[in-house]
Amino acid sequence: MSAAVPFGAVLRSEWTKLRSLRSTWWCAAGYVVVVLTFGWLGAAVTDQAPSADFAVAAALTGFGFGQLVLVVLGVLTGATEFAAGTAVASFAGVPRRSRLLLAKTAVVAGFAALLTAVPAVGCAIAARILTVVPGGVSLTDPGVLRPLAVQVAVAALVVVLAVALGALVRSTAGGVGIGMVLVLVAPPLLAADGRRLTRQLSEILPALRVGEDAFLAGAHGWTAGLAVAGAWAAGAWLVSAALLEHRDV
Repeated sequence: MSAAVPFGAVLRSEWTKLRSLRSTWWCAAGYVVVVLTFGWLGAAVTDQAPSADFAVAAALTGFGFGQLVLVVLGVLTGATEFAAGTAVASFAGVPRRSRLLLAKTAVVAGFAALLTAVPAVGCAIAARILTVVPGGVSLTDPGVLRPLAVQVAVAALVVVLAVALGALVRSTAGGVGIGMVLVLVAPPLLAADGRRLTRQLSEILPALRVGEDAFLAGAHGWTAGLAVAGAWAAGAWLVSAALLEHRDV
């Protein structure tokens, strides 16, 4: 390939790379199993709920754990070519490295979004079947669709952040470690401290989120949570892309 190769061709190439890795499908299978298992369990133990959105939120609990798998998937996507030594060939085909990273990120983010949408619907069905709610749980109710859409958006942002970390540190272990600290370890530890400053610090980290509510941290609603996650994902990606253009390999 050359620099003149259409972006669509670069996207197809990155999709071929992603789907040819066994780790992609292991992560996908693990993600779906974890999300649905904990989701149906959460719905089963929530035998009654005052509203449909509350019932769905309980069924979405599995995404809090499943998002850790997305961190691994994203970091693997961003770092594998460097670890395998195939990055040189990729850069020879697409000299504009940020263009290649954009295609790689778009492919895995789209994959994560689709991968999230399916079990999200499954979790909503679990809430409908297993949780007693006045008026029932309608899958067309805006109060049900909104947390499902938020979950899909969060999944895509988590993957974008993870890809950026993988490409930035060029190490699977290092990228996964940093990602876990940012989204899982640091936010609840800071929030548990109780002081205003540490609580505020916890709220500006891209903590794991489930539906519209914060998971393990105290972000102020789903809009603020998406804004924080989006800022981290965009910032990390831009830094990674800029450094990628100026590195030797």
